[in-house]
This record gives sequence, structure tokens and C-alpha cells, in this order.
Amino acid sequence: MPRRRSPGLLRTAGRTAAKTALISGTATATSRAVSNSIDQKAMQAQQEQAAVMQTQQEMEQMKVQLAAMQTMPMQPAPAAPPAAKPDLLAQLTQLAQLKEAGALTAEEFQLAKAKLLN
Repeated sequence: MPRRRSPGLLRTAGRTAAKTALISGTATATSRAVSNSIDQKAMQAQQEQAAVMQTQQEMEQMKVQLAAMQTMPMQPAPAAPPAAKPDLLAQLTQLAQLKEAGALTAEEFQLAKAKLLN
């Protein structure tokens, strides 16, 4: 007589398959998560390296600019503008008032006026 399998054996095989599928799915998900984490870390490291390289390039450019500035001759500061002369018309008016007030003689007025005009 052929031997029959017991129903318990089939149940055990079904459970084993389900457990295997569950373990396999969990392992796949874990593997993907680890892979994504590694990819993110690698991308972050690459970005950090790019930032460091850019900073180094900027520093090199600044060094070149500084060296160029140091070789340039120093230019003297611009000279201060000459002191502003009082308004000629105001000075002549003041002399005329002094002459009218009697503080200057006609001769002194002529000398002071000639001095201003020359």
C-alpha cells in the first residue's frame, strides 16, 4: 500500500516556504537600505571633496591676486586740493567798505585792490 503523506507534513512545508519568503524579503529590503545608505554616504563624501577643492582653488586665486598686488608700485595719495581763496568780489567789497568807513586811505585802497587783482 502506498504511503500517504500526512496533512501535517504539507502544513510544515507551507510554513517553511512562507518563512523562507519572509526572510528573503527582509534580507532584500535590508540589503537595499544598506546599499542606499552607502550610496548616500558616498555622494556626501563626493560633495564634501568638491567643496574642499573649490575652497582650495579660491585660496590659490587669492594668493595670485595678493602676489600681483604686492608687485604693483604703491601710488601716492592724491594731493589735497589747494585752500580755497576767499571770493574776490567779497574782498573788493570789503575793501570798499573799509575805505568808505575811513579805515583805509585812497592810496591804501588802491594798493590792496592791486594786490587782490594781481
